[in-house]
Amino acid sequence: MRSHRCGELTESHLNQDVDLCGWVHRRRDHGGVIFIDLRDREGLVQVVFDPDYAEAFKLAETVRSEYVLKVHGTVRLRPAGTENPNLPTGKIEVLATRLEILNKAETPPFPLESEIEVSEETRLRFRYIDLRRPVMQHRMKMRRDVVRFLRQFLDHHGFYEIETPFLTKATPEGARDYLVPSRTHPNHFFALPQSPQLYKQLLMISGMDRYYQVVRCFRDEDLRADRQPEFTQLDIETSFMDESQIMYLMEDMIRQLFTDVLHVELPNPFPRLTYAEAMQRYGSDKPDLRIPLELVDIADLVAQAEFKVFAGPAKEPDGRVVALKLPGGANLSRKEIDDLTQYVAIYGAKGLAYIKVVDRSAGVEGLQSPIVKFLPAEAVRGILDRVEAETGDIIFFGADKTKIVNEAIGALRLKLGQDRGLVDKGWKPLWVVDFPMFEWDEKEARWFALHHPFTAPKCSLEELQSDPGRALSRAYDMVLNGTEIGGGSIRIHRTDMQKAAFELLGIGDEEAQQKFGFLLNALRYGAPPHGGLAFGLDRLVMLMSGATSIREVMAFPKTQSAWCPMIDAPAMVTDAQLRELGIRLRRPQEGEKGETT
Repeated sequence: MRSHRCGELTESHLNQDVDLCGWVHRRRDHGGVIFIDLRDREGLVQVVFDPDYAEAFKLAETVRSEYVLKVHGTVRLRPAGTENPNLPTGKIEVLATRLEILNKAETPPFPLESEIEVSEETRLRFRYIDLRRPVMQHRMKMRRDVVRFLRQFLDHHGFYEIETPFLTKATPEGARDYLVPSRTHPNHFFALPQSPQLYKQLLMISGMDRYYQVVRCFRDEDLRADRQPEFTQLDIETSFMDESQIMYLMEDMIRQLFTDVLHVELPNPFPRLTYAEAMQRYGSDKPDLRIPLELVDIADLVAQAEFKVFAGPAKEPDGRVVALKLPGGANLSRKEIDDLTQYVAIYGAKGLAYIKVVDRSAGVEGLQSPIVKFLPAEAVRGILDRVEAETGDIIFFGADKTKIVNEAIGALRLKLGQDRGLVDKGWKPLWVVDFPMFEWDEKEARWFALHHPFTAPKCSLEELQSDPGRALSRAYDMVLNGTEIGGGSIRIHRTDMQKAAFELLGIGDEEAQQKFGFLLNALRYGAPPHGGLAFGLDRLVMLMSGATSIREVMAFPKTQSAWCPMIDAPAMVTDAQLRELGIRLRRPQEGEKGETT
């Protein structure tokens, strides 16, 4: 139906007759001449309707926004002074000689100009309209470009693309499973995979050597800007490579991706931080290195102070006291500091102590703070020296259990960096390595795997069993601008080590056999050393496209309540369908919402 796409036309097409199809992006009647910006996936082109072509002109008078048109015309230069430098097609236009209205359209629920604010629910309800917007078309194209490059890179390096099942078995992997009732096996359920973790390990045991998959994953968890109930991973696994080799290959892939798609050069090599160092300096295992603020430990300076708010945590084994200097922050108002205090309270902080450095040369007398009078002068001087404070700075403090301090002051670091314009432009990738193998849950009084129970430890079997709290894992995360875009590890490939890991996690032989028997059995038949990594494709494209949510780079996402307003899902099903599955619904109890099975 068309000879060219709208956004493809250039001066090289001058004087050519063309056939175009697309949507009416904008119509302008300039008293005798009608201009229509015709839009398709590749962009816009200006089409001119002149009264000399009476039939086409008369039909153009009836055209409205989002009508679908077919235009026949001749490419010509725009008159001097009317060029549009903001459009790739801005130097030319098409003089229409014939026009066909392929379909009319009602007035769209919202204008398609990108700068106009529209509620997210409205955009998702009419997603097929929202996706017509140029910014969304650009994001979908970028997603295509990213996936195409990644496939080409992995194909070139000898990886097989292999699909794994969606209907699988519920396994404890950190989030709730989406369950699918089986009609042919009454009272039994499939689970949608949270990741293909076990299948890709089985593929290594199968001798596939190098595997990848662009795969949908499903997790029934509370949603945030970078979470969806269904999302896409680039899943990768390889045999006979250690973590350094895997990290080198994956880093090279991401570096080449940015060069190919964004024409951006990332550093070579990526910097590396241990988990312990990342938490110490930034309070986060996915630090944003664009923000030049760091947490500084001061427990040794305040442990003997009479100020118990600091001295108490400084003396506790699981306590931490840190200082965070904000250069030039002494001009913060009392209200701004109160707002920051409320902000850190979200993360469990009981308050936010501070010192304003009004005049560093005046010593303690040049400080403004409600806490200075409770601290020895020597401790105050030590703090100022350690954070390298200067006149005009403000120093914030966190003192509590280590977890609370890291989360609260780590979040404060990010907020101050963003609010004060301290975020460097560009890209700051890094690897975070040497994660703890396990973390202790005080409420449940047991160990949990920091990543997943198939991650290999860096220590021997005997060391793992004797002191699990000190064991480090062979895991690695790739972080970009404060967002984890990929994570992986070397896997356990020996039955005795996997059994020991399960025992430390409180998974006995019977439970392990019931939930992971297929993997444990497979490990007995010559499993090779193997490891891999999974990239969050949605997160990666979100960052690369400049979007603020993965919903902006997914064609048909859900809301934060895991609801699709466009098709109104999830929805009720008929009694006949339920009877086939052997399921009966009950009425919700008081205080419950909806119906439960």
